[in-house]
Amino acid sequence: MGKATGFMEYERKTAEERDPLSRLQNWKEYQLPIPEDELKKQGARCMDCGTPFCHTGLELGGNASGCPLYNLIPEWNDLVYRGRWKEALERLLKTNNFPEFTGRVCPAPCEGACTVAIHDPAVAIKSIEREIIDRGFAEGWIVPRPPKTRTGKKVAVVGSGPAGLAAADQLNKAGHSVTVYERDDRIGGLLMYGIPNMKLEKELVERRVNLLKEEGITFVTNTEIGKDITLEELRKQHDAVILCAGAQKHRDLPIEGRELEGVHFAMKYLTETTKGLLDPAFEPSISAEGKDVIVIGGGDTGADCVATALRQQCNSVVQFGRHPRLPDERQENNPWPEYPQVFTLDYAYEEAKAKFGRDPREYSIITKKIVGDEEGRVKELHTVYAEKERDEKGRIVFKEIPGSEKVWPAQLVFIATGFEGTEDPLLSESGLEHENRKVKAEYGDYSTNIDGVFAAGDMRRGQSLIVWAIHEGREAARECDRYLMGDTQLP
Repeated sequence: MGKATGFMEYERKTAEERDPLSRLQNWKEYQLPIPEDELKKQGARCMDCGTPFCHTGLELGGNASGCPLYNLIPEWNDLVYRGRWKEALERLLKTNNFPEFTGRVCPAPCEGACTVAIHDPAVAIKSIEREIIDRGFAEGWIVPRPPKTRTGKKVAVVGSGPAGLAAADQLNKAGHSVTVYERDDRIGGLLMYGIPNMKLEKELVERRVNLLKEEGITFVTNTEIGKDITLEELRKQHDAVILCAGAQKHRDLPIEGRELEGVHFAMKYLTETTKGLLDPAFEPSISAEGKDVIVIGGGDTGADCVATALRQQCNSVVQFGRHPRLPDERQENNPWPEYPQVFTLDYAYEEAKAKFGRDPREYSIITKKIVGDEEGRVKELHTVYAEKERDEKGRIVFKEIPGSEKVWPAQLVFIATGFEGTEDPLLSESGLEHENRKVKAEYGDYSTNIDGVFAAGDMRRGQSLIVWAIHEGREAARECDRYLMGDTQLP
């Protein structure tokens, strides 16, 4: 512990952000680098707790508490304080394959479990993590390190999101020949097409993918398992298979008017927008320019739709959520070290407030129907406000408030109500045992009912955080290595 009184002397400071209105003029990352002197102070705020809850990786209250990757947070906080950046990078990379991703898009359950956060603002763990990895690349410390020897074993990894990339990286380090299959035209999964550029610039994803290629991993794009090649064929060509295909079957909204022109799944919008930015020859079919936009769903994907629509010069944007506004401070039923369920103003909402003068979120609202014009295009949404209650069996129900009906003009509607699980045809045609569209594979073992086939990430656990995906990809690689070699040295 470099400075015993650091948490008392220094206030929490995170990365400064570009002005909300000015950043709407482009798709560049909205956060700015933190000066080194300030980073040392933030590292000094770490108490080096006897029991560091920040990297416990538990699930409490239905959410992650602490880092599921078990990042050695107090260690690299202290090294940053001491200016020993290269050592900090080495400690960070021991547990996290891709800090440049988690340092930008992870919701930081580590900070929610920080001991300082019991009474004061948490240590700026996420900001420090990001700066460590960015400095590692900038200084040239991160270079290709292909394995010195090969085992002769071949492994196929299905899906190139964070779970698939982590599994591939670990197996390649163990000396196996790894091929990653991706159905899209670019590698990265949701890192590439599900997260907008202003949160994660695609050059960062491509930089990491290129590094993995130089280390010996083979990537195959535009290939969907179950459609272009069967799982059985993949098994015959490889000694083992790890399935990390994600959980991208959208949860639909079965209401009147769903079929109208101008009503889209959020992920289609985000994917097409990113493709258009990466490839000038690609023309997206959806644009928010000059339109009244409504996003149905109160999560991060919905927020990303808000930010994207703002950059496309929408006329207005509103985001609907069924749940009430979160409190400003932790409540008694949400104690530390659970993830804090408190009100925050995300980047997208800051931007909307700067442009239109108000937070775009509407709480405790239910969409009753979507109404179109005579040509079949969406023109308005009909809603009602509701109170969140529990019925006699303790289940959460939403009781509509009489007289609270409202009509909202809209020419573009995005459904961002989450994901149900893994999509077909892989799930339905492979013979994999599954339940609720999740592949059955025990946590910690990751073996499916098919010999030599493992499953990890959202495909196994359902829609979750990037840190859980990387965690499961790493662990599945460990068990796959054990299956292939009889033993394993992977962590």
